Amino acid sequence: MRLGLALGYWGRGPTPGHLDLAVEAERLGYDSVWTAEAWGSDAFTPLTWIAARTSRIRLGTAIAQMAARTPTATAMHALTLDHLSGGRMMLGLGLSGPQVVEGWYGRPFPASPLTATREYVDVIRQVLRREAPVTLDGRFHTHPYAGPDGTGLGKPLKPITHPLRAGLPVLLGAEGPKNIAQTTRIADGWLPLYWSPTRTDVYRASLSDLPSGFMIAPMARAQLCDDVAQGLLPVKAMLGFYIGGMGAAARNFHADLMARMGYGAEARRIQELFLAGRREEAVLAVPDAFADEISLVGPRERIAERLDLWRKGPVTDLLVTAPDPATLRVLAELNT
Repeated sequence: MRLGLALGYWGRGPTPGHLDLAVEAERLGYDSVWTAEAWGSDAFTPLTWIAARTSRIRLGTAIAQMAARTPTATAMHALTLDHLSGGRMMLGLGLSGPQVVEGWYGRPFPASPLTATREYVDVIRQVLRREAPVTLDGRFHTHPYAGPDGTGLGKPLKPITHPLRAGLPVLLGAEGPKNIAQTTRIADGWLPLYWSPTRTDVYRASLSDLPSGFMIAPMARAQLCDDVAQGLLPVKAMLGFYIGGMGAAARNFHADLMARMGYGAEARRIQELFLAGRREEAVLAVPDAFADEISLVGPRERIAERLDLWRKGPVTDLLVTAPDPATLRVLAELNT
């Protein structure tokens, strides 16, 4: 199981120490470093900054939002950074949800998310292969554009710049069973939002036919500390925000996933509190047991014991959100 460092997205401003953590992760032998985006900082610019200060560690987006860019624009980002980094780029993509797609990007959330994802990946693959001009008679990403408000003058094109790698890895953030199953067919890897090494049965049907070399790369908070309850508070804060605020009451993919993992009543309560403006109560309503099973928190011996559980399953890459170099170092030592 390889280790990666997940830096996430910025909050109110650039996160202090992110670059130093990435440099330290490379020194410790971590395989990859990942950036993200929500509705503030973008994923590609910080990753380019990190690429300029490192030489070996692989670079991934976990995740870049599909609604933010056309598939050809995303492919341009990826192939450019792949060249600049000497072939270290991995493209992690996600569809997000209606609240973000329509509220932030001002676009309709696709009526058929699986079809929209499949077409998006298809276009990116065509750009990276550069075998012919990009063409797709699709429902969401037709190339050339053929809508009634078009000029009819669109011309099939292929990238001027030759991609460094036709097989640049494409990974998808997927939560629903059908979406995960499709990911195993059209992508090179999967970026689970929550992963519990004791509940792998939740995903068994969707992962029944994995291709060779397929990456399963979940993110997990890791923190070396003596007080487990205190160390779990950032995990609970993240869960409270995602389950309570990253979606509407009637449609929240993160809450649905928590329910499938055995915490349905708790997910509904977190939503109720968060949407009522009682955010601190929503965070405290996150069960310690759930926060604990999807993270690696506590003294070194406890982390070592729980890390063994992660290694016994199908996870190929553990992407840790770690707040300090000491935690990174302990994980690197334990994973040798």
